[in-house]
Amino acid sequence: MIARAAVVALFAAIVLLGSAQAQAQDYPTKPITLIVPFTPGGSTSVIARAISDKLSEALKQPIVIDNRGGAGSTIGARAVATSRPDGYTLLLGTNATLTIALRLTRNAGYERKDLASIGFVGAVPNVVAVNAKSPVRSIAELVKQANNADKPIQYGSPGIGTVNHLSGELLAHTATIKMAHVPYRGAMPALSDLLGGHISLLFSAIPNVHSHIGAGTVRALAVTSAKRSSLVPNVPTVAESGFPGFEAVLGYGLLAPAATPRPIIDRLNRELRATLANESVLKLLAQEGVEPLATTPEEFTTIIDREEPKWSAIIKDLGLAAN
Repeated sequence: MIARAAVVALFAAIVLLGSAQAQAQDYPTKPITLIVPFTPGGSTSVIARAISDKLSEALKQPIVIDNRGGAGSTIGARAVATSRPDGYTLLLGTNATLTIALRLTRNAGYERKDLASIGFVGAVPNVVAVNAKSPVRSIAELVKQANNADKPIQYGSPGIGTVNHLSGELLAHTATIKMAHVPYRGAMPALSDLLGGHISLLFSAIPNVHSHIGAGTVRALAVTSAKRSSLVPNVPTVAESGFPGFEAVLGYGLLAPAATPRPIIDRLNRELRATLANESVLKLLAQEGVEPLATTPEEFTTIIDREEPKWSAIIKDLGLAAN
């Protein structure tokens, strides 16, 4: 009886593997939805557009970008994690989607294991920015202003659980100053309020504010990466500004629902790596301050696994509770 059950199980596994391989050989046969877990106009949307055109050409199917912002990127991530694992619903997530957001959001509706890694795309520093009318011109002046203020300085971010959010909390902790987080449903509403003078400070991915820095409507105080960004080479790092070791960057990667057949994951990874080697794509990413990094699915998983304890420790040290 046991032997018969084992044979049946083995036969079922062989049939399932054959079905997955056949599915992968035909894949894709219809348009693919790429969910961006932030509102339109932010850096994630820019990167999605930069890679989706070439991926679409390689896969010979349209890729439809679907922005589903909110809840620190967990709404969009949940939509992918709970979708059918057939390669037709993908996620362009961030390191925050897979680490920070899950620590700061109760009942996110998904876990890290519910998403399968396809490949890393690249990293982008945050920029600490103020309205150009602000008298603050450096991190040192920001710290001085905060120490002399009667109430905490308000800083904006694209939402609770984003790297932008944690970058602000980390700076406040490191500099021993009081700042109050103002979460928004995406990068553009936060930038709009900075330009309108409704918040004093913004932590934003460089692509979102680069044109405003160039136009002189926004002043960049520092970038949060370990080294300066080639996009704004004259802007110092937070580490250079008196806080050695400070580093917080946005990492982007492509994911699929767990249980997506491995042949489909491999096909998508192969095409993503080819896309990240394309000169026109590299040029577009460079214009947005992205430092691309092509990886295997396993290498991407390792990057996330390395990030998780770092952000978990910061969340614990700062006493940030899930909401």
